[in-house]
Amino acid sequence: MALDPIKHLVEQFSKLPGIGERTSWRFVLHMLSHDRELLTSLSEALVEVGQCIRECDRCHMVTTTEGLCATCASVSRDPSLICMVASIQDLMAIEATNDFRGHYHVLHGVLSPMEGIGPRDLRMESFLRRLRESEGSVKELIIATPPTVEGEATALYVAEQIKEFSLRITRIASGVPVGGDLQFADRLTLSRSLALRRGF
Repeated sequence: MALDPIKHLVEQFSKLPGIGERTSWRFVLHMLSHDRELLTSLSEALVEVGQCIRECDRCHMVTTTEGLCATCASVSRDPSLICMVASIQDLMAIEATNDFRGHYHVLHGVLSPMEGIGPRDLRMESFLRRLRESEGSVKELIIATPPTVEGEATALYVAEQIKEFSLRITRIASGVPVGGDLQFADRLTLSRSLALRRGF
């Protein structure tokens, strides 16, 4: 027996991160009751994205263009500076600051043996190829993996893999967030804040 289309749509929404069954029902019922046009445009947008989405040949950001994404193709960005991130969400967070004008490389994950994610699952081979093809034009790599055990292990792995190249390797700083209270910070955060202190 075929699944009811409405229940099927609710199940599909429920598969999204942070969306439970109740929220899914709210989305679906809203579109069915108040906004049928949204339902149609949403379905068209999903099909369109599914057909044309791909990874950038250089940095592995998602894009709808052939070859390079808009960031890699931009002539106003500094190609000698690359920021390596674990996910597209991390790239977007850094980009939202409007402070970084270099290029990116998205690993699409961090090393996590517990989840079965090893070196071969990261976009590391393409990065090494990218460095070789740059012929020394890349001067600095900022490793911006998360400040977690997995993120730190990934940062160490990346640093080890690129030892043959003569480029500066830096790591994003981590510590007490702006507006945060010291009493609520964990020990590791406080330790890193002290170790990475700078002149005032």
